[in-house]
Amino acid sequence: MTTLTVLGNAAPYPQPDRPCSGYLLRAGGASVWVDAGPGSLAELLRHAELAELDAVWLSHLHLDHIGDLLNAYYALAYGELPARAPLPVYAPAGLADRLAGFFAQPDAGFVADVLELHALSDGHHVQLKELTLLSRSVDHGGPEAYGLRATADGRVLAYSGDCTPCAALDELAADADLLLCEANDPVPNAFHHTPAQAGSLAGRCGVGELVVTHVGPSLTPEAASAEAGAVHAEIGATYTF
Repeated sequence: MTTLTVLGNAAPYPQPDRPCSGYLLRAGGASVWVDAGPGSLAELLRHAELAELDAVWLSHLHLDHIGDLLNAYYALAYGELPARAPLPVYAPAGLADRLAGFFAQPDAGFVADVLELHALSDGHHVQLKELTLLSRSVDHGGPEAYGLRATADGRVLAYSGDCTPCAALDELAADADLLLCEANDPVPNAFHHTPAQAGSLAGRCGVGELVVTHVGPSLTPEAASAEAGAVHAEIGATYTF
């Protein structure tokens, strides 16, 4: 069974009962925490233990997508959890410097006992059991950012991360069974999708189902989902595809 569970959907900061971006993907016998926004770890632990995860995948290094990786590090390093091999983390290369800076260390070597850092690149593939993750570079107005295509058992999830419409995202979304797309802003810009752009992406790429997430403060989830012709990624919802 291939499922996606919503752990967080708020942007650009967590709100009561609404953590920032985070999703639990279970497919091909693997479990992956996709984006780790503030508040999403607590929601993750409603569904899975850190020991169950095969990897963490981070779309880009903005705080609302990575903040709870710090909490995961603390949990794994100091939380007296069952021993496990270091948790693989696939993220833009700058993550190592971010971690070193936050903890005032000369480099990120101090996390190696619990986190195994891997740098993403355009076209990066990783195989986790029967799940394949393909990352493509997408346009978020400057910072290194990635979208995701996850494939297992003939089923496909596409995830926009944060980006404006771009050819790479169209390729990731082509014929996907489920498209998880941000719909942050009400008007087109160089950083994010609008709900209408998310709906257009789903239509031209032949997507089976569109779920919008990361709805910004100038929109309501109801308005964004209606404009996109989609459902909104409600916290705790699990989509089977």
